[in-house]
Amino acid sequence: MADESNVKFTEREALFFHSTGRPGKIEIIASKPMATQRDLSLAYSPGVAVPVLAIAADPATAYDYTAKGNLVAVISNGTAILGLGNLGALASKPVMEGKAVLFKRFADVDSIDIELDTEDADKIIEAVALMEPSFGGINLEDIKAPECFVIEQALKERLKIPVMHDDQHGTAIISAAGLLNACYLTGRKFDEVKVVVNGAGAAAIACTALIKAMGVRHENVLMCDRKGVIYRGREGIDQFKSAHAVDTDARTLEEALVGADIFLGLSAKGALKPEMIAKMADQPIIFAMANPDPEITPPDAKAARPDCIIATGRSDYPNQVNNVLGFPFIFRGALDVRATAINDEMKIAAAKAIAELAREQVPEEVAAAYGGQSMQFGRDYIIPAPFDPRLMEVVSSAVAKGAMDSGVAQKPIEDFDAYRHSLKSRLNPTTSVLTQVYGKARLNPKRVVFAEAEDEVVLRAAIQFKEGGYGEPLLVGRDAAVRAKLKELGIERPDSFEIHNSAISPHVPAMVDMLYERLQRRGFMQRDVRRMVNQDRNVFASLLVKLGHADAMITGITRPFAQSMREIRQVLDPAPGKVPFGIHLMIGKNYTVFLADTTINERPSSEELAEIAKGTAEVARKLGHEPRVAFLSYSTFGNPPGRWLENIRAAVAILDADPPGFEYEGEMAPDAALNVETMKNYPFMRLSAPANVLVMPGLQSANLSAKLLRELAGNATIGPMLVGMEKPVQIAAMNSNASDILTLAVLAAAEVVG
Repeated sequence: MADESNVKFTEREALFFHSTGRPGKIEIIASKPMATQRDLSLAYSPGVAVPVLAIAADPATAYDYTAKGNLVAVISNGTAILGLGNLGALASKPVMEGKAVLFKRFADVDSIDIELDTEDADKIIEAVALMEPSFGGINLEDIKAPECFVIEQALKERLKIPVMHDDQHGTAIISAAGLLNACYLTGRKFDEVKVVVNGAGAAAIACTALIKAMGVRHENVLMCDRKGVIYRGREGIDQFKSAHAVDTDARTLEEALVGADIFLGLSAKGALKPEMIAKMADQPIIFAMANPDPEITPPDAKAARPDCIIATGRSDYPNQVNNVLGFPFIFRGALDVRATAINDEMKIAAAKAIAELAREQVPEEVAAAYGGQSMQFGRDYIIPAPFDPRLMEVVSSAVAKGAMDSGVAQKPIEDFDAYRHSLKSRLNPTTSVLTQVYGKARLNPKRVVFAEAEDEVVLRAAIQFKEGGYGEPLLVGRDAAVRAKLKELGIERPDSFEIHNSAISPHVPAMVDMLYERLQRRGFMQRDVRRMVNQDRNVFASLLVKLGHADAMITGITRPFAQSMREIRQVLDPAPGKVPFGIHLMIGKNYTVFLADTTINERPSSEELAEIAKGTAEVARKLGHEPRVAFLSYSTFGNPPGRWLENIRAAVAILDADPPGFEYEGEMAPDAALNVETMKNYPFMRLSAPANVLVMPGLQSANLSAKLLRELAGNATIGPMLVGMEKPVQIAAMNSNASDILTLAVLAAAEVVG
C-alpha cells in the first residue's frame, strides 16, 4: 500500500478548491425570511427589541430566541497547525474553516472560526472568556502544548458552556474506542493491559488520561518523550508529564516495549522499529498515530508481527483514528442538553458508543463512500468509518446521557427515542417523514420478499429490514450464493434467513397450476409457465405474495422498471377500481411534495388523473400530511391556451362532482402551485397554501421531473412508490442504494403504499 494518501490532488487543485467562486469554505445565510419590509422589521428594528428584553429578564431564553444553542466557536492561534507546526494565526484560518464545515456536515452544528494573533495564554483565555455570551460551545484547535493545557483548564473553570481542545480529547476518545475493540478481539481487559505511550504532547497526555479513567492502571502505563521513559524522579519534566511518571527500570522506548500489550504513538514518523514490536506481547495492539506519517506503517508492522492489530491516522490504511468521528457529535449532544462542560463521563460515553457501533452491521453508505469496499467488524475494522450515518444518533445521544448522568445538563432530555429520531432527521429529512411508518412496521411485522437477493445492495437492505425489526425478509436466489454473500456481509448465522430458490421450491407445482390457469388463454403453454416460474425471479416472487406465502415484495435493481412491471402483471392485478401509478416523494427541511404519476401511465385520461390525485392524497395522509393537490400544466387557468388542457380540466370537474375531502386546483403551472407570491395573482384559487401533491399531465414530463429532482436532491427523494396494485409491491429504481430499498420495503410492509 502506498505511503501517501489514496486521495490524490495537486497543490494547484487545492488552491483552486479554496479560491474558486466565493473564497473560503463557509458563508452565513439567514434562517428566517428576509423578503419584505415586515420581515426586516421583525428581524431588526423595532421587532428585535422584544427578544432583547426577554433575554435581559431571563438570560436562559437566549437559547430560545438566538442561534447561541447551536453555535460553536472554533478557536486557534496557529501554534500547532496539523503536522505543519507554528505558522501563525492567519495561516490556521483554512484549517479552522474546514473544522467549521465538518461541524455542519456531520452534526448540523453551526460554527464560526476565530483566529487569535497571540501566543500569550492569558490573552487567549481572556479573549475567549469575553465571547461566552455569543456561543453555545468552544472548540479549541491547533494550540501547542503546554499552553493548550493551561488555556483549556482556565476556560473550563471560568465558562458555563462546554469547552474542548479537540487535538487532545478528540484523538483520545477515538483511540480509546479503537482500543476497546482491539482488546475485545484479543481477549484483553483494560485493567490488565500494559501500555507504552510514545509522545508526551497534548494528544498523548489526553489519550493517557482517558484510558486511565476507563480502567487502565496507572502503574501499567509507560510514557516516553524525546529523551526516553518518563520515570519517577526524572528531572526537567513539567507538571503535565510528571503526572504520568511511574517507578520503572526502563529508560528507552525499546526497553519499555518488552512484553507490552499496547503501543500508543503520537510522536514522529519512523519512531517505532520492526525489531521493537517483535518484543511485544502476543497479538500486540499498535496505534501509530503520528501526523501525517505514522511511527510505523501497517505493512511494516504486519511483516514483523503478523498477529498485530494496527491503527493509524491515515485514510489509506484500515482503522483510521479520525477526530471527525467524535467532535461533531460530542458538541451536538452537549449543546442539546445545554451542558455546562464536557467531562470525563461524556468522553467515556462517546468512546464506548463509537466502539459498540463498530461491532454492528456496516451500512451500505459506508461501503459506497469507500468505493464499494465491504467492511465488517474485525481486526481491520475496529473503528467506524467517518461516513457511517449512525454516528450522529448513537454518539450524540450517548454524550447527552453522559451529561445528564454526571449532572452538567441544564436541559435534560425526557424522551430519548424522540431525541434519537430528531438527530437522524437533522441530516436526513426523510427520517422525520418516515418515523411513524417505521414504528407501524415494527408493531406489525410482515413477511416481505426480496426478489433479487443475490445482489449485494438488495441483501444489505434485507439484513437491515430484519435487524430493524420490520419483519421477516424472504430472499429469492440460489441457496449457496445467497448464504455466501450473507457471510461476506458479516452475518454469523446465514441459516437464520429464509431463502427461496425458484428452481427447487416446493411451492412450484401450485404456482404453475395457478399461473397456467391465469395465462392459458393468453397464448402460454404449460411448459412456458413452468419455465417462467423456475427462471423469472419477479414472477416467482409475485407468486409467493399471490399465494399468501408473503405479505409484500420488493424488486427492481437488476431490470428496468417497465420490464419488472410487465413481469409482475403476469401474476398480480390492479386493486379493484384502482389505477396503478407511481409516486416520487421530494423532501426538504421545511416541505414535503408528492409527485405523480411518474412511472406508468403515459397519457392519463381525465378519469385516471382524478384517481391518481385521490390515491396520492391518500398516501400523503398516511404519511401525516394534509393533501393540497395541484393538477400541473404548462398553462395556468387557460393562459396560454393549448390543445392538451381538456383532460386536466375534466379531471378537476370529476372531483367537483364528487368532492374528495381535500383541497385541489388546476390546471396550473408549477410556480402558481408552489410560489406564495404567484398564488396571490389568482384570488379565486381554492388552495389555502402551496400544493404538496403535484399531479403531472403525462408520463414524459413526470418521469423527467422526478429523475431530474432526484439527481439534484439526492437523499431527499423517495421513490418511485408503486400504488394501486392488489398486493403491496414495490419496484425500486435500478440505481437505488440499500437505504432506498429498505424504505420501499418498510412502506410496503406498513401498507402505506401498494
